Amino acid sequence: MAHAVIRPARPDDLDALVELLRILFGIEADFDFDAARQRRGLAMLLAQEAAVILVAEAAGRVMGMCSGQLTISTAEGGFALLVEDVVVAEPWQGKGVGRALLAAMEQWAASRKVGRLQLLADRNNTAALEFYRKLGWQPTELICQRRRI
Repeated sequence: MAHAVIRPARPDDLDALVELLRILFGIEADFDFDAARQRRGLAMLLAQEAAVILVAEAAGRVMGMCSGQLTISTAEGGFALLVEDVVVAEPWQGKGVGRALLAAMEQWAASRKVGRLQLLADRNNTAALEFYRKLGWQPTELICQRRRI
């Protein structure tokens, strides 16, 4: 990975994180970008002890991010980690930044005795699906469903 540092996000990273989500939500058909709503969600994550946002930074600029939240899994009999918002700015893609972010997320999870990491990916984002496959992520027979309230 070319001169990037992985670290936990800070409140002063919010502008950069919102812009990364603009990129990500431009790819994902299930979500609409709303800067105020995304900023609010990011701030909530930053305030939670059971969550983390990791960023990749180079030359004082955030160019990638990955967030994770602990959940309790009855299947695991313990914690699982829901990984979300894996995104790297285009000039940095293919340089190991995403791989480093996910490796750091796995270390964060392991330090909290997490038994399983899980994530959702857009079924039409073949590049992302191939990226996860190369990193050892495995598809399941489960599908995600949602209902808005």
